Amino acid sequence: MSTTPLSREDIDKALQSLTQWRFEDDSLKRKVQCKDFRAAVALIVHMSFIAEQLDHHPELFNVYNNIDLTLRTHDAGNKVTEKDITFAKMFEEIVG
Repeated sequence: MSTTPLSREDIDKALQSLTQWRFEDDSLKRKVQCKDFRAAVALIVHMSFIAEQLDHHPELFNVYNNIDLTLRTHDAGNKVTEKDITFAKMFEEIVG
């Protein structure tokens, strides 16, 4: 999977199918609210399997049942790459 930064046009195109995500500060961002803290931690654990599979790890912040995700590729100068789009798509599959 390429670590070449995507153009804004490519990012906007990908976001058409990733409607819960937004492009901000050279990153893909999404907020998730879970039922409770346990559900949030379970989702984070599930997310860790995606991260390991892709060898691409999100930045995340968790408070109680809320998770803030930030995706950007550090090897690409902290820009959005195909790795970020792939992670976001896989994440959407698990959260439905």
